[in-house]
Amino acid sequence: MIRTFLFDMGNVLAFFSHDKMCEQMGLLCGRSPSEIRALLIESGMQWEYERGNLTPAQFHQRFEQAVDQSVDYEALVVAGSDIFDLNTSILPVLDSLKSSGYRLVLLSNTCVSHFEFIWNQYDVLQRFDDYATSYAAGAIKPEPEIFQYALEKIQCAPEEAFYTDDIPEYICEARKLKIQAEVFTDTASLIGQLAFRGIQI
Repeated sequence: MIRTFLFDMGNVLAFFSHDKMCEQMGLLCGRSPSEIRALLIESGMQWEYERGNLTPAQFHQRFEQAVDQSVDYEALVVAGSDIFDLNTSILPVLDSLKSSGYRLVLLSNTCVSHFEFIWNQYDVLQRFDDYATSYAAGAIKPEPEIFQYALEKIQCAPEEAFYTDDIPEYICEARKLKIQAEVFTDTASLIGQLAFRGIQI
């Protein structure tokens, strides 16, 4: 029997674009999207931020050092975070599960800025009972530490939890821990996966 549902955030609860992030951040400092991608993604700086190794202030400082100029802090936060579109089709699923008494836990690779942006922009995260974020866990999926952190949040046995994520590798890691898990492709498919387990939305 399932007691707790674990949901990924990016491309499950809200769709996002790293391309848009790189373009918007580049406009602040006269750099091309490819330059910003190299600075953030290819260098691993974004993953350090999501791992919680950098505070927002430290990320801002590192960014300024990398582009060798001053960049307004708030403008950088908006440019780097205004990259999400809510998956409105998932809201009735969350509401149905919540009203049926299931526990909802977020399991997401994310940074403070992205989490706070979605919290303030939409009302989706407020539906959750707890949050296993990479920056709080000090680890990013598929590392074992973040999954162990999530297991502390579910308040049930691993086999009594169901997890959905758009990255197949992360689903495989969850299954190793006996968590029921399925790759997220779209909301209709998720509803079918739940129906197969006897849960009607």
